[in-house]
Amino acid sequence: MSLIHPFKAIRPHPPHAADVSCPPYDVVSTEEARDLAQDRPNSYLHVIRPEIDFSVGVNPYGLEIYERARENLAGLIDSNILLEEDEPSLFVYRLVRGGHRQLGLACTVDAAEYASGRIRKHEKTRPDKEDDRTRHLDVSSVHAEAVFLAFRDDAPTANEICDALVAATADRPLMHFVAGDVTHTLWRVLDPAIFETLFESVPDLYIADGHHRSAAGGRIAAERAAGNSAHSGDEEYNRILAVVFPQRELEILAYNRIVKDLAGQTPQAVLERLQAIGSVEPLPDGADPTPNEPGTLSIRLDGGWLRFTFPPDSIDRDDPIASLDVSLLQTRILEPLLGIGDPRLDKRIGFVGGIRGNAELERLTNQGDWAIAFSMHPTSMDELLRAADAGEIMPPKSTWFEPKLRSGLFAHRFETTKDFPR
Repeated sequence: MSLIHPFKAIRPHPPHAADVSCPPYDVVSTEEARDLAQDRPNSYLHVIRPEIDFSVGVNPYGLEIYERARENLAGLIDSNILLEEDEPSLFVYRLVRGGHRQLGLACTVDAAEYASGRIRKHEKTRPDKEDDRTRHLDVSSVHAEAVFLAFRDDAPTANEICDALVAATADRPLMHFVAGDVTHTLWRVLDPAIFETLFESVPDLYIADGHHRSAAGGRIAAERAAGNSAHSGDEEYNRILAVVFPQRELEILAYNRIVKDLAGQTPQAVLERLQAIGSVEPLPDGADPTPNEPGTLSIRLDGGWLRFTFPPDSIDRDDPIASLDVSLLQTRILEPLLGIGDPRLDKRIGFVGGIRGNAELERLTNQGDWAIAFSMHPTSMDELLRAADAGEIMPPKSTWFEPKLRSGLFAHRFETTKDFPR
């Protein structure tokens, strides 16, 4: 049983939606956020990346940073760029990129279901990032960005939910704009009870993207409950802002890897070691290096591309983690051949989202700052769900979902304060 709830949205007045909206906080660095928000005082980056309002080199985890985020959000509301609704609602959120379309439901979900494992995860969180998002929530009392969730196609009411999402788009949209190559459209749901009832038959929800936001939401819910002698379980702090999508509509792109050096080896030595553990085939100039099936990857080495295939009979397909291409790369190549132990901590490895393509891998290696690159076959939704159901943790940077939620379109105030005594 999955509980979803309407919420009183903080959202842009429709004419300001495109100007306010921005990429999620974890997709852009501080420097990239500073560039994107330059000459854009209404950009939501001033809320989710408030360090950009301070001088370069400021400690991004100082209390004044989080206080600025709260002040910037209040400023957008006071200037009538954002509005805070009086009545709780659900929203259907559609993203279209190229020929791909996905429809999701913007709502709040129960933090208790995250704590119990009914909202399933597949990644570990980094303590520093989790602490950062927790302090952001604690100071502002607002879920500024949504968690990206999914439900299984074989859930008992999955087809009915998909039909209801489509039906909700028959009305006039609340917002509609294009950002980059993605069209974003938002509708208010006229009868939230339809979705609340349908989701009661969905056994579990799955985190697609937003593990740190989920963990922070869970921590704040527990802290606020512990500090409230009259805690009932119905308070807004017990809920986490989310957009929930059907499994069938989500698209995962590859999350590619780059390594700064060859651990003191020559390219020829690395090639010989690769040949000892799998099949290696040079790709002709101009050939598309994108791997076309699991168990294969393409390697950019010494100015050219190689197609590498792991021996099929050496892969335990019954193991939901060891059989992943990202796991095979880590355990058979990155660690033993290149000395990359923990990819979460090793500064010699970098990660390049699949949306940037193989051309970005070529550019980085051609510049000479990176010695070798790996173009991956994307992890599938079935693989993600299987790992989550098994209670397993996937390697870091296993998935890159595209298109991504646009931040700034809706936020959720989960507790009133002296500044907002609603």
